[in-house]
Amino acid sequence: MDAEGAWRVGQVRRAAAAALIGTAIEFYDFFIYGTAAALVFGPVFFPGLGTVGALLAAFSVYAVAFLARPVGAVVFGHFGDRVGRKATLVVSLLLMGLATAAVGLLPGFGAWGWWAPAVLVVLRVCQGVGLGGEWGGAALLIAENAPAGRRGRYGGFLQLGPTIGFVLANGVFLALQLGLDEGAFRAWGWRVPFLASFVLVAVGLFVRLRVEESPLFRTEGRRERLPVLEVLRGHWRPVLAGGGAITVGYALFYLTTTYALAYATTGLGVASTVVLSMLLVGAVGMAATVWLSASRSDRWGRRRTLRWATALAAVWSPVLFPLLETVSRPLMFVGLAGAMVVLGCMFGPLAAFLPELFPTRVRYTGAALTYNLGGVVGGATTPLVATRLTGAYGTAQPVGWYLAVLGVLALGCLRMLPENTGAELGSLDGVAGGVTGGVTGGAADGAELGAADGPVDGGGRRAPRLGTDPAA
Repeated sequence: MDAEGAWRVGQVRRAAAAALIGTAIEFYDFFIYGTAAALVFGPVFFPGLGTVGALLAAFSVYAVAFLARPVGAVVFGHFGDRVGRKATLVVSLLLMGLATAAVGLLPGFGAWGWWAPAVLVVLRVCQGVGLGGEWGGAALLIAENAPAGRRGRYGGFLQLGPTIGFVLANGVFLALQLGLDEGAFRAWGWRVPFLASFVLVAVGLFVRLRVEESPLFRTEGRRERLPVLEVLRGHWRPVLAGGGAITVGYALFYLTTTYALAYATTGLGVASTVVLSMLLVGAVGMAATVWLSASRSDRWGRRRTLRWATALAAVWSPVLFPLLETVSRPLMFVGLAGAMVVLGCMFGPLAAFLPELFPTRVRYTGAALTYNLGGVVGGATTPLVATRLTGAYGTAQPVGWYLAVLGVLALGCLRMLPENTGAELGSLDGVAGGVTGGVTGGAADGAELGAADGPVDGGGRRAPRLGTDPAA
């Protein structure tokens, strides 16, 4: 290997490490709110509303961050597409981390009255804006540095970040609950995971500041004045279809990790430590399938891998809550762990799949907006819908069928998206709409984007082109 080749390998490895560590920290910050909302935020910030009312209020504030994430995607995408990926990611990490730490310093309702939940909403908005700009930039750091034939594999490092963040968040809460009595945990123990964000942000900044700017961004001569307008004008189809395709993944994830925790502890009388332990073990299976699906997507094709994973999610969703409602520890574990394994299959290819839908000049905005649009529909509304459905029917089983319907809709969205596995990202830059031409087998062929007549999915069938004029 010559000196240039060694430098490129080192650069992509540094980019992967920076994306993994930074994304793990940001998702840790995001997830600890969900765990705290399920366990303690109701009585701390919304006393007097009753069990269901307090839980709905806590989940409503939880949903606010999802609504703010597309705003973060637009704001950070604008600067990421105009100024650079690296600097933008540093700012997003700071915003997310400092807002999270501030939650740990926030007095409860007893001390501040309604000012406490009001400030909580503001901090949750800051969390959402920060995370909205995080994933898209981190995905681009890897995708624009990785070789075409291994883009999915390297993207798997990024997709392990949310899993690690989830394990850290739930592991810290589990340790605190095991080490403290209920009074101490509610009085001050829940604050510890939030305050730890000060240290984690310092670690993330150290890693990210050592990464160089994306080579594709450096060589891209064209800068859109308002990237979001270009995305909405010329690339709205992949944004809508891509967001719809990942909605069921978001919905299943937050139902499994947040709503199921609240339902099992308050509705079924299962100790929170038991459920957290099951989720932590299930996260190991999720990490394994993230890596498997990300790596194999280089050979199978991103769209084909996602279609199989989405079909599995649609089948497993109606099974999840009946297994939980047995209150049998082995069956509950099967339900939660099975959902986590399916989620890993769905999330693995995304870090390569979404950046492949857009050209360099708007790739940050396009990928971030698509990813966070799915978060709004799947992550923000689903816990609220689940709470209402459970209250109306007296069982959570209808929630599973709601998820299955989302899975069917997601499969329809995937059919509308092209397959660009193995394409050189630079060859997308001259293509209207950012999606055209694909490869048949996968990245093993090392094919250029224009080498095929049109997008081909993993099964060899033509996919419709998005973001182009259908009359052309």
